[in-house]
Amino acid sequence: MPVGFETADVWQARGRGFQMAAIQPEGRVIHFTGQVAWDADENIVGKDDIEEQTRQCFRNIERLLGEIGGHLADVVAITTYYTDRSQLAAIQKIRAEFQLLDDAPVSTSVMVAGLGHPDFLVELTPVAVVPFDRFKPPTRPAP
Repeated sequence: MPVGFETADVWQARGRGFQMAAIQPEGRVIHFTGQVAWDADENIVGKDDIEEQTRQCFRNIERLLGEIGGHLADVVAITTYYTDRSQLAAIQKIRAEFQLLDDAPVSTSVMVAGLGHPDFLVELTPVAVVPFDRFKPPTRPAP
């Protein structure tokens, strides 16, 4: 788990579900392609439903991490791209369902004009560090 910290000389996270800064733990660093609300067959899960799309993004991240011995708690940083400012609270609500706020990763949220498909409402791009003692090589390497 990353060791989060802050200083009195910078604005504070104040329980908002992220750390101001984090010291990366030892382990294998995993960079992800932005995860969207596609299932394994590239069907959109939760069309017009920001909560269900966010859940699918986290499910995809969780499954990819599980393939190599990782857990969502291994996420040290996450960038959230979303298309509608009014949906940010719903995204944060679902994020809290998947991640413990005590060990929250550093976080950046970016509102964008659009994503890779017109029906995508959110895209999550995490970085994780899987401890060496849990890491296992993937059984299905990329082609």
